[in-house]
Amino acid sequence: MFRSFSIRQNHPTMATLDVILKEKIEGLGAEADVVKVKRGYARNFLLPQGRAYEATKGNLRHIQQLQEIRAKREAEERADAENAATKLKKLRLSTELSIGQGGKAFGSVTTQNIADLIAEKSKLTIDRHQLVLDKPIKTTGSFDIPVKLHPDVDASVTVRVVAAEEEDAKSTEDSED
Repeated sequence: MFRSFSIRQNHPTMATLDVILKEKIEGLGAEADVVKVKRGYARNFLLPQGRAYEATKGNLRHIQQLQEIRAKREAEERADAENAATKLKKLRLSTELSIGQGGKAFGSVTTQNIADLIAEKSKLTIDRHQLVLDKPIKTTGSFDIPVKLHPDVDASVTVRVVAAEEEDAKSTEDSED
């Protein structure tokens, strides 16, 4: 009447597969890394797109070549990050913040605002996630904002926040004269 069947959960060829990555893949690894991935992910995505090799004895010989490519890429990324760090240290940014009569700020200066200022003033493209800011700036003053450019390279950029109403008051005084 009833047939018994077994589910192949722990079948060695079904669940995962070892692959050698050909390029850096976010969240998985970099060139020459041997990683264990789901068989479907490898078969349907990584292998057809040429982003990985199956980790066979023959393909494991390619690791040395991939490690050289990885070392070269990482050295270039680090050099670029160090160049950006020297440019950021010299950079002095200034932005306005609307302040009400009671000294209460309207709005704030966020990491996106700072990233846009950096791009505007220095032609560097910094992702807002690279800026280390615990909470948005809601006061006037001068702030040193740490920037995480590379795992080994940190920098900081100085941002001066001025009240926007001071500028408006000065321009209305000038127009009255």
